[in-house]
Amino acid sequence: MSTVGAAKNAASVSEARPEAIFREINADQSDEVVEIESACMSCFKNGVTRVLPTKIPFFREVVIMSFKCEHCGHSNNEMQSASEIQKSGIRIELEAKTAADLNRRVVRSDNSSISIPEIELEIPVQSQKGEVTTVEGIIERTIAGLSQDQAKRRIDHPKEAASIDGYIERLRQLKEMQKPFRLLLEDISGNSFIENIVAPAADPQLKTAFFTRSKQQNELLGLYEQNHDDHLLQPIAEDEWPIENLHGEVLQFATNCPNCQAPCETNMKLTEIPHFKEVVIMATVCGSCGHKTNEVKSGGGVEKQGVRFKVSIASKADLTRDVLKSETCSLSIPELDLEVGPHALCGRFTTIEGLLVAMRDQLDGTFFHDSADEKTKSKMDTFLETFDAVMKLEKVLTLVLEDPAGNTYVQSLSDDDTEADDKLIVERYDRSFDDNEELGLNDMKTENYEQDA
Repeated sequence: MSTVGAAKNAASVSEARPEAIFREINADQSDEVVEIESACMSCFKNGVTRVLPTKIPFFREVVIMSFKCEHCGHSNNEMQSASEIQKSGIRIELEAKTAADLNRRVVRSDNSSISIPEIELEIPVQSQKGEVTTVEGIIERTIAGLSQDQAKRRIDHPKEAASIDGYIERLRQLKEMQKPFRLLLEDISGNSFIENIVAPAADPQLKTAFFTRSKQQNELLGLYEQNHDDHLLQPIAEDEWPIENLHGEVLQFATNCPNCQAPCETNMKLTEIPHFKEVVIMATVCGSCGHKTNEVKSGGGVEKQGVRFKVSIASKADLTRDVLKSETCSLSIPELDLEVGPHALCGRFTTIEGLLVAMRDQLDGTFFHDSADEKTKSKMDTFLETFDAVMKLEKVLTLVLEDPAGNTYVQSLSDDDTEADDKLIVERYDRSFDDNEELGLNDMKTENYEQDA
């Protein structure tokens, strides 16, 4: 094929590819806003609802909706998650100590609940619409809801009205930060978020944990377990599909593109890493938007002990070490006060340099560059400059990989690959109760489970 013909084909392919529906949120998305005429719930005349599908950096896809009535001035806004329901629910605990904590951004889905133990405040699941707000906005919305019809209540039920007024005053004291308080956000769909204001460093006031949903919570989300009596999945006879056949086989299964949600296929292959174990490599290429992803998952079980690797990076050879990072492995760089949780970067087989580049690309997002907070932008720019100096080997640092499941591997540069070299420290440790809880091991029963079944 000639060069001109190839160029025309490439141009036709690029023209056929639709743009992603959810793009990174920015100030130039006004042309993507959809306006819909809808009824006002206050005066019942027609107002305008504006809908914007967008993507929040370091989070996921959302649909932001805003309503305003020109007749009575009534306005309303809400947020709905447009991404898939996550595998686990999320529980976030914020310890608010200063006025700056009131300005933290909060993304709430419809399936989230909020509580403030200090004043016995609880907002149940699906009792409010999802929204993009702040900690102060949550308190203000609660005050507005309790203040509604208070004038009439003071006449008809003065005792109850006085009790509500007292509770509203306690909420106003929280807004004035007269004393610290805890905000607990739990989302069974896993699609909620509270801003880390000291990012990229770990926030000591913010604790995040993931949990397995109960059967009732799954049904609340519309997820129902398959009836095993239907026999839709037939068991494979013994030796019908031996494990040896999987090593040379590339399996495919249908999925959706994580970028544009278009249908695509994921390729999966079982392979073996020398001096380590079997792993599953998965790769997805979207034919609609061209987005590519790859992920590595351990093919074995959870090891008896967790593993911690400390890699000193001082030369180009250190950057070329092979690394298998599992989905349960967290990363940290003590010299930069940087911590990256296990869910931030998916499992991958790469090099030390590849890990550092992935960490930098994730940090270098529009979330900070578009912020009106000049202090935050300046802090991030300084951090990225330091990170670039590390990549150029102008600074020596230590990369720590910690995996409580023990399924992470870092290549040794010694003559004997099974022994660590002088710039690699390997530590094995016993998992804590919290580590086992995160891995789901505390509730796992390996003996006499047939009786319970």
